[in-house]
Amino acid sequence: MNLRNLRQLAIAGGVALCTLGIASAQGSVSGTCVLDGPAPKMRKIKMAQEQSCEKHHKEPLRQEDVVIGADGKSLANVFVYVKNAPAGAAAATGEVTIDQIGCQYKPHVFGIRVGQTLKILNSDNGVLHNIHAFGEPGNTFNMGQPGNGQPLTQKFQKAQLGVPLKCDVHGWMRSYACVVEHPYFAVTDDKGAFKIDNLPPGEYELEAWQEVCGTQSAKVKVEAAGGAPVTFTFKAPAKEAGK
Repeated sequence: MNLRNLRQLAIAGGVALCTLGIASAQGSVSGTCVLDGPAPKMRKIKMAQEQSCEKHHKEPLRQEDVVIGADGKSLANVFVYVKNAPAGAAAATGEVTIDQIGCQYKPHVFGIRVGQTLKILNSDNGVLHNIHAFGEPGNTFNMGQPGNGQPLTQKFQKAQLGVPLKCDVHGWMRSYACVVEHPYFAVTDDKGAFKIDNLPPGEYELEAWQEVCGTQSAKVKVEAAGGAPVTFTFKAPAKEAGK
């Protein structure tokens, strides 16, 4: 191995070490979203008009406007993001997928970046759906899709929280797209938990959005290679809910 090759290896190794050093200096924000008060009872979905979809479900479904965990307070499907996100994030890669299965949209709430591809599936064999986005200009589309047909794709053109997606054929089907310009976001799981990784050290404002309960905000300080915990508490809505 000649001196030139050794120098190239040394340079490459130095770059790798620098990259690892930068990555390890990133921090994170994690926490939970909870409901303050008794959870509202969700309305039942009347699915008899589409028996092929009704067969997917052993028990009658309910609307997903407010989804609570087994502990009675953890709040799922809350979109949490950094409002004052740092500049310089890499461009979005890959796709975000939404499926229509059992006459429901899955997932119910999702995050996606401006200009990122949304891949739309219809896994309901023999059932015609359409996906209708009621967003601001640049975030509106309406497309029909037969069961097990070809996937469709769309892109959102501007940042907007909670763009409603609806099936005009089956009025109970609803999902929400939360469109942002950066990768610093998460959606709470069935335990109300979320985590946003790879944040540079600094002070940030977080916002949590829930389709019925509205928004909550919090300020956090992220340390290098550390985590900043936060809890969002939402006031419980009316005793019965569901569109």
